[in-house]
Amino acid sequence: MLKGIDPLLSPELLKVLAEMGHGDEIIIADANFTATSLARRAVMAPLPVISLPGASVQRAVEAVLSLLPLDASVAQPVAYMQVCDTPAGYRSRLQRDVIAALQAGGHAAPEQCEAMERFAFYDRVRQAFAIVHTGDLQPYGNFLLRKGVISEALAA
Repeated sequence: MLKGIDPLLSPELLKVLAEMGHGDEIIIADANFTATSLARRAVMAPLPVISLPGASVQRAVEAVLSLLPLDASVAQPVAYMQVCDTPAGYRSRLQRDVIAALQAGGHAAPEQCEAMERFAFYDRVRQAFAIVHTGDLQPYGNFLLRKGVISEALAA
C-alpha cells in the first residue's frame, strides 16, 4: 500500500502506467470484452491484460486518471465503443456516467470523447499498450484513454 495512490491501482497496473509514454493508449473494458483474444492478436506483441474483477469501468477510469494525464495535443483523447444498432449520438447510461465523471474531474469535455464503431474500436485496441479488464457487467462499457505528458513550463 502506498500513501496517496488509489488502492485499486495494483502493482501490475502501476507498472504499466509508469511504462506508458506520450500517445500510448490503455483500454478500460467491461467483463464481456474479448480482452485476452484481442491482446493475443495485438500489432506488436501480446498486450498485458490486467484483471480488476471487482471494479466497475467508471471506478477503474477514475483510478487510472488519478495518475495518468490525457493527451492535450489531440482533439479526442478518449474513445468508447459505440452501442450497435443505435442512432448517432446515443450513449448508454454507463457511457454518460463515465463521460460526466471525466468532465467533473477536469479530465475531458464530452466533445473530447469519440464514439467508435465496435470493429474499429477492436482494431484500435490491437495497437494499445494494455487492457484493464474490469468486472463491470454493462455491455459496451469499453473506453480507450490516450496518455499525455506531465511537464514543467518550457524554459526560455
